[in-house]
Amino acid sequence: MDDDVKLAEGLAGYLTSKAPHQVTTFHTGEECLKHIFEEPDIVILDYYMNSVEKDAANGMEILQTIKKNYPLIHIIMLSSQERYGIALETIHQGAEQYVIKGEDAFETIADMVNELE
Repeated sequence: MDDDVKLAEGLAGYLTSKAPHQVTTFHTGEECLKHIFEEPDIVILDYYMNSVEKDAANGMEILQTIKKNYPLIHIIMLSSQERYGIALETIHQGAEQYVIKGEDAFETIADMVNELE
């Protein structure tokens, strides 16, 4: 889930090209939570959701909600935030990995997805 439509669609295409994954993209945390009952194996979640919706939840809030209600869902955080403290906090809250957006992010995530499945 990422609010950057091009990035989300690009990552979805990359993942499906690497292995037969079924990928669904959402561009807000609220949209993701509406479908979380489907219990995906893995959620790739942007830390900072720059949503146009007023009072929209950020990635950390979505992470906490998912882990509270669906603790077996694997979560990979994807963010442009490079601060160590943010990465550490997401791991503390239940994310299994924290990937910084950049040149190798798609490949890193694909490797992680294959390991988690």
